[in-house]
Amino acid sequence: MEKSSLGIVLFGHGSRDPLWHLPMQAVAQRIGALNPGVLVQCAYLELTQPDLPTATLSLMAAGAKFITVVPLFLGVGKHAREDLPVLVNSLQLQHPTVTFKLQCAVGEDPRLIDQLARIAIS
Repeated sequence: MEKSSLGIVLFGHGSRDPLWHLPMQAVAQRIGALNPGVLVQCAYLELTQPDLPTATLSLMAAGAKFITVVPLFLGVGKHAREDLPVLVNSLQLQHPTVTFKLQCAVGEDPRLIDQLARIAIS
């Protein structure tokens, strides 16, 4: 897969507080630094723009043919477990020429759990 055809959406809940977005934007910037050819957008469920459909349209306009949605949730509540799969499935149906992949919430990844534990005990 060509790097320019890969898009990543960092998906969060959203907040009216502009400082809340800084960690997500930092992750997006770090992805860009690690892999400059990958297209990255942040998207939010509510309270903030862009929403998931808008972010994916932006990635598709930039050439993304494979879009991975990464839920930046520590806990897996109703939004990550029920709402987000419905949103991603709807996008797949609307854009059949693009491949969508929904990753598990980052809070379920043992690597993140390990890193959080290391931060806590340092």
